[in-house]
Amino acid sequence: MTTIQNYINGQLCPPLSGNYLDSVNPATGQVHAHIPDSDVQDVEAAIQAAQKAFPDWSNRSNEERSRILMTIAQRIEEKLDELALAESQDNGKPLSLAQKIDIPRAASNFRFFATAINHYAAESHQMAQVAINYTTRRPLGVVACISPWNLPLYLFTWKIAPALAAGNCVVAKPSEVTPLTAYLLTQICQEVGLPAGVLNVVHGLGPKAGNAMVIHPSIKAISFTGGTQTGARIAQQAAPLFKKLSLELGGKNPNIIFADCEYDDMLDTTIRSSFSNQGQICLAGSRIFVEASIYEQFKADFVKRTKALVVGNPLHASSNVGAVVSKPQMEKVLSYITLAKEEGGIILAGGNRIIVPDCEEGYFIAPTIIEGLAHDARTNQEEIFGPVVTMMPFETEEEVLSYANSTPYGLSSTVWTSHLKRAHRVAEQLEAGIVWVNCWLLRDLRTPFGGVKQSGVGREGGWEALRFFTEPKNVCIKL
Repeated sequence: MTTIQNYINGQLCPPLSGNYLDSVNPATGQVHAHIPDSDVQDVEAAIQAAQKAFPDWSNRSNEERSRILMTIAQRIEEKLDELALAESQDNGKPLSLAQKIDIPRAASNFRFFATAINHYAAESHQMAQVAINYTTRRPLGVVACISPWNLPLYLFTWKIAPALAAGNCVVAKPSEVTPLTAYLLTQICQEVGLPAGVLNVVHGLGPKAGNAMVIHPSIKAISFTGGTQTGARIAQQAAPLFKKLSLELGGKNPNIIFADCEYDDMLDTTIRSSFSNQGQICLAGSRIFVEASIYEQFKADFVKRTKALVVGNPLHASSNVGAVVSKPQMEKVLSYITLAKEEGGIILAGGNRIIVPDCEEGYFIAPTIIEGLAHDARTNQEEIFGPVVTMMPFETEEEVLSYANSTPYGLSSTVWTSHLKRAHRVAEQLEAGIVWVNCWLLRDLRTPFGGVKQSGVGREGGWEALRFFTEPKNVCIKL
């Protein structure tokens, strides 16, 4: 049993209230850790520590900040096995997935922004014979980073690395559902000598600890990833305080498959985009649209491949699909499967909870495929966030674009075609922040990340993240 501590002013410390919450291993259904039930007192202490640290940290050279962040990246890589095991036990995802994707990406996040800050240049604009303008960018001060439970360390570092690289001090809250790797990261920060107060991690519930960050007048910016309804509440509270906001919210992403696709590659990737991380990825291709001429072939092959996936103990190398993150999440996903049946959907695969040997109390759901639903059915419009996909045929490009764009979300989309002009044409018309053509989840960290409509506000990644965490100032000097 692990007792997790807050990380404030360079020290690991208990919550000031002395209260803790249970953290459950989703594969076993058993409590495996206790986390601080932090409140406004803990947040206030963290913000004060960050304010104290900011003058020194913000005035250090880019090279010095870069060196410290590179050391953190190296330590993450050195502790890959420990971190991956913690991620699997905390989240329910297969250990192999955490080893190959989550933890290496966390190290890459630190390494990318540690190097990017050394190449982040100022701009100048000359007014011929009149004046020269130059634009500087300075860190904001104390910023809040609030991350979700689906990719715990992956997305936690995706936020704090650019904030720290740009010279800000951070007060961060990982999800209370998956706190363990953030806790292990704070131990790494102690080991490498990150100055006290530069990063502060406060564990606890959103309505208590998270809300205290959102409304605090000393927090200059908020980077949040999570549900659309929570994002709306944050915006309502933060906007009157004129805080900068980056909100990465929900998705209901279309996967559009044309008959001229490279079929085998498409099928392999569609299995991944549907069920990786138990479908608990905001970028998952949860609505599959298949050109009518290959629909029956695809349905037969996709159902066969899906039924062959092994749902099992996340620590077993043979497991393709682990447990969803919590009992409430399992119940939510199962309720949508019931809804789909009520809306006329036909279950082609899965549709039920699975009892896994040696993990009988775990939260496992069979990968589920549903057909026969209208494109505007609730099951096709609302984010389920589990191992559930819907599929339907289409005849024309115009038809599938109307289906794809019909939801209130617009995060990502995938298009499968060998027709270059069609790829450009469809990508241009899709209402999404990201369009993958003949691939999925292929990420260049230099590119902007984010969505449109109810999928969020602002962009993360690359220069966009460094712009978000800095404030521009123009200086005009008359010649």
